[in-house]
Amino acid sequence: MSVATFPGVFIQEVPSGVRTITGVPTAITAFVGRTAMGPLETPVVINSFGDFQRLFGGLNADSSVSYAVRDFFLNGGGQAVIVRLFKPSATPATDTATVTLGTAADQLVLAAANPGSWGRGLSVTVTQDLKDQDLTDAAAAIGLADADKTNLFSLTISLKNGPTEVIRNVTTRPSTRLIGPTLLTESDLVVLKTAPPASFIDASTLVAANVAAAGGDDGDRTTPLSSTAYDTAFSALERADVVNIVCVPPDLPRNADSSWGDTTPLVFSHALKQFCVPHRAMLIVDPPAAWNDVADALHPTNGLAIFTSQGISGNDARNAGIYFPRVLEADTLLGNRTVKAVSCGIVAGIMAATDGTRGVWKAPAGIDAGIAGTLGLAFNMTDKENGQINPLGINALRTFPVVGSVVWGARTLRGADSLGDEYKYLPVRRFALFLEESLVRGLKFAVFEPNDEPLWAQIRLAVGAFLNNLFRQGAFQGRTPREAYFVKADNETTTQNDVNLGIVNVLVGFAPLKPAEFVIIKLQQIAGQIST
Repeated sequence: MSVATFPGVFIQEVPSGVRTITGVPTAITAFVGRTAMGPLETPVVINSFGDFQRLFGGLNADSSVSYAVRDFFLNGGGQAVIVRLFKPSATPATDTATVTLGTAADQLVLAAANPGSWGRGLSVTVTQDLKDQDLTDAAAAIGLADADKTNLFSLTISLKNGPTEVIRNVTTRPSTRLIGPTLLTESDLVVLKTAPPASFIDASTLVAANVAAAGGDDGDRTTPLSSTAYDTAFSALERADVVNIVCVPPDLPRNADSSWGDTTPLVFSHALKQFCVPHRAMLIVDPPAAWNDVADALHPTNGLAIFTSQGISGNDARNAGIYFPRVLEADTLLGNRTVKAVSCGIVAGIMAATDGTRGVWKAPAGIDAGIAGTLGLAFNMTDKENGQINPLGINALRTFPVVGSVVWGARTLRGADSLGDEYKYLPVRRFALFLEESLVRGLKFAVFEPNDEPLWAQIRLAVGAFLNNLFRQGAFQGRTPREAYFVKADNETTTQNDVNLGIVNVLVGFAPLKPAEFVIIKLQQIAGQIST
């Protein structure tokens, strides 16, 4: 504030120094897999299955991920990120459908916005429906010379069983409605494949009705991992702002009984190491289709060992959970035939619903974690069978009378009793990841600030307020904040050598809530009083 040069009253606003840390979302789920259509190598956020239908073609009999996304929203999911998996075919030039308008001399070639057989359903109609004076005015409005006004035309782009777009007053001549950029911004269905000839095109040569697309192929399958398509997809997922849960349904043809095949353990391992661990996300692992009963899950080589032997082990396994068995669904695209389906989308939806009603610190399991949209489970286990897989860290899906089918387990793949891992339980791990991500984002204000006690006090205040709010919501053990958490940022955590190196160290401790897996009831019979 400048020094006053005349008498009076002056106001100066002084910063309070208080910073607010906001908790990040906890159940934004990424789905990586084959879809009928949609952008490639781009994470797309959707908020409903309607969004998925519009952008990715909806339910598709050849796409297991489409069923998983549907199940996610049926079971309470709120927001998803879709990464379309696509491996070009042996002749990639034919993967994308094209529409050719006009003659060889005056020709315009449009292409489907992305590859896939969906493009075969495209058709394009070119019209010139403006009168001469209107044509003159329209040309002037977009900076087109009057001599070029007959180059103005409109496109009606239709997709069979899909939307119709009308792109009005475009031209192949330089103007604000040049066809290439205009299609990029206004059309979700087509793009300009090749630049039009430099010479003038009389649009009347393009006028035609329902010119059908040619070509369009769905590419090759991406499993096994020898394809780089998965690694490309996981790299693309890094451009998403926040992802908390990852699902990778199988990209395989259906089995003879119309059930889905398996995502290979190597793919799960790459998802875990390449994305989930560095980005603080959880991976939901689907069991192999060959696990028909508990004995299969316990098999010494084909059971849980097939995952641990392929890299889903050590501390990385804290960020993964497996759910057995698969579920039975009525496939509406196959005449309501009963098929065995993966449950990753269901579990992710239940996690989202539980987070919304109870918090990320509540285990997404129990009699309130009901499974919707299924006919039942592929295998109904007994209590004793459940007792065989639970100590190994395999979460059960169970069916109980009256209650129905529910999630009945909440352990990570480091949840085996023999390991004694501190992140044995799924809610504890997910809550820790939530705290880490929230603090990483919330403490960015400290970067490049003077590294001394005023900054440390700001950090203690900001983190303490954030944790106290969680304490009041019941996120920690303990009766008082002192018993529930602590924050330390001072000259003990940050030495002078740290200051010289530009480092500030913040130590945060918390007492997590752990699920009551085993409720022990002690019953004592009281004898009638004996008079003496």
